[in-house]
Amino acid sequence: MPWRLPLAALTVYLILPALAVQFANVGLLREGSRGRRELALTFDDGPDPATTPAVLDALRDAGAQSTFFVLAGRAEAHPQLIARTLAEGHEVAAHAEKHLHAWIRTPWGGFLDVLRAVRRLGAVTGQPVRYHRPPHGAYTLATVLGQRAAGVRGVHWSVEGQDWHASLTPEGLRDRLLLRAGPGSIVVLHDAGPGAASTVPMLPGLLRELKVRGYAFKTVSGLEGTTPVDSAALRRRAFIAVDHLFDCLGRIQPTAGRADNLFRTGYSAFPLRGVTLADGTAVPKGAPCAEFHVNNPLMVDMGLRRSVRQARVDFRAVARDIQTRPDLSGARYIYCLSALSPLLSTLGFGTYDLPPAHTRRLQRWAGILRRAYGSPAGVPEPKLSILSRVAFLAQYGDRG
Repeated sequence: MPWRLPLAALTVYLILPALAVQFANVGLLREGSRGRRELALTFDDGPDPATTPAVLDALRDAGAQSTFFVLAGRAEAHPQLIARTLAEGHEVAAHAEKHLHAWIRTPWGGFLDVLRAVRRLGAVTGQPVRYHRPPHGAYTLATVLGQRAAGVRGVHWSVEGQDWHASLTPEGLRDRLLLRAGPGSIVVLHDAGPGAASTVPMLPGLLRELKVRGYAFKTVSGLEGTTPVDSAALRRRAFIAVDHLFDCLGRIQPTAGRADNLFRTGYSAFPLRGVTLADGTAVPKGAPCAEFHVNNPLMVDMGLRRSVRQARVDFRAVARDIQTRPDLSGARYIYCLSALSPLLSTLGFGTYDLPPAHTRRLQRWAGILRRAYGSPAGVPEPKLSILSRVAFLAQYGDRG
């Protein structure tokens, strides 16, 4: 039929690259390892002498490094800003020659834009250009082929600031990023254009707060564990999405509302019978509880030793949630059903065997998660880890 050839061409040129590259980010750099408290702030659309210097000032004052995806014409018009950016240890990468969405460009125009942007920026910097991010992060087959011909790697993001959104204030932008950013994040902001109106006044406060949380700020090339998205990364993201769905259905929330906390917590009626704590207290089935779950990708990347240290800190946030969240206000016990009982026992939790049916079910699920997240082989037997509310708050609650 006459429509089949145009449809096939559209699929190959636009639909498949959009799905595979733009949305799934296959072959792109999207995030780093979550094993260390470091992230990459990236800035698009500059340089602009009216706003970029303020961004550079904030980064300098915080001792932070970043990556700037610049427009070729603006780089040529303001070489002094490019020189300052490089001199202060930042990374300069290509954004575009013309800031147009890839879907509305001709194939030849989209292909050439990447090559010309890389060539023109290289002439300004005097050094090879390693990375490219197309406007809006949008891809067609021409964009993919253009990046390959130019010898650059595409860079996407794992956290979008949305500083360009007209309704987002600087305070709202800061709060959005503090909730979503975590170890290994690549964050996209703007040092020019509409987004700069929120980013410039917000940035110093964001940097201060993230430094208090122990973050270091890296360039994309300096961020640990940045590798192109492949099948293993897609499998991992799929299970992160499964965890998110599980949380939505179970009304489980990231502790303190933060993506970088090691735990997620929700209300639960105690599911077991016949459990008696070490002090002789019987835990009745159906007792109101706070059940916590692990932030799986974060723990896998951190490893058990670092996870134990971080858990001592993050359990304090769990304690604050138990004291302040309405859904957890009546919780009498805090528990977890998992294969992490050896770790949790070092953190003060009592450990108890589970009924065989619970053990088999949790072992199967733990094995699936191990393969999904690439954690080491061998899953310990799942057990119940539990503390009373009083005992948990005595150990992890605020002391003053």
